[in-house]
Amino acid sequence: MYINEKEDILSKTPSGLEEYIVSLGYPKFRSKQIFEWMYRGCGFEEMSNLPQKMRAELAEKAYIALPKIRRKLVSEADGTVKYLFELSDGNLIESVLMRYKYGLSLCISSQVGCRMGCRFCASTIDGKIRDLLPSELLGQIIMAGKDAGERVSHIVMMGIGEPLDNYDNVIKFLRLVNLEGGLCIGYRNISVSTCGIVPKILSLAEEGFPITLSISLHAPDDATRSEIMPINNAWGVAALLSACNTYFEKTGRRISFEYTLIAGKNDSVAEAEKLARVLKKYLKNGIHVNLIPLNPVKERAFKTSSKQSAASFCSTLNALGINATIRRTLGPDINASCGQLRRSEKNKE
Repeated sequence: MYINEKEDILSKTPSGLEEYIVSLGYPKFRSKQIFEWMYRGCGFEEMSNLPQKMRAELAEKAYIALPKIRRKLVSEADGTVKYLFELSDGNLIESVLMRYKYGLSLCISSQVGCRMGCRFCASTIDGKIRDLLPSELLGQIIMAGKDAGERVSHIVMMGIGEPLDNYDNVIKFLRLVNLEGGLCIGYRNISVSTCGIVPKILSLAEEGFPITLSISLHAPDDATRSEIMPINNAWGVAALLSACNTYFEKTGRRISFEYTLIAGKNDSVAEAEKLARVLKKYLKNGIHVNLIPLNPVKERAFKTSSKQSAASFCSTLNALGINATIRRTLGPDINASCGQLRRSEKNKE
């Protein structure tokens, strides 16, 4: 866990920030001014309507966990932007800004590294270093929006890390990101991805957030899934899909199943038929399968499915009554999938 002796004020609620500012001997209204500056991506030195003495004291006793842009890659193909952010302790994370008809969507990281060990993912190769704080989750959105000069309206928690392995900080972040006067991003515009930590899925169902849950499934049976996703050894496909059904019953929110197509591993028509059967067995409503062409990682031997195999897999699911689409590849010229830019930068160091 990252420990900074200064006060992390971006992780505070408005009432918590007010309490802290009052404890320093300043009037309540100052907290509202500070709140507005922080959410515009500004540091203490830029808070021009605060007394100089107050700014100096805040800089000494508190910090605002806004990341620095270490590198920025812009796709010539579709304008997708990949950020390599440097945190206040020097660790690196990635975020990806995508433009859609409905606005800007940002894919954010939830941890520095990841300990889940999925075999096709670059983010997990060096393991997990630490969890991100609520402020560091917010900071990615604030700084990407500031850099773009536009409001980020949608959030996808599918970057580096496993969000439900950082449960408490993610829950606090979800409450903060929705605040009026702050980022004010609606819960229905937020998607949280998980590789399948069943107890946390059940806990999330009780929180009452009308967010979309995305499940990184990637295989229809325990044998294949355990081979590529070690988490499956703890909670198998049956336990995971049962938890998904509970989530849907509690929230009424459709679940998106992420399925990365790996050549010769999980992309045959027979696998598609098996996937349709198992999804129908455990879930009656709200199923969508998002098929993802594998983005190859040089440290892994897995290969991307052919376009023909992907199309056959998708059409098989649709024919069997499972709503499925092949995800459009964004930022193909900048390796927009998370983990690779951070890893290349670390290797340079």
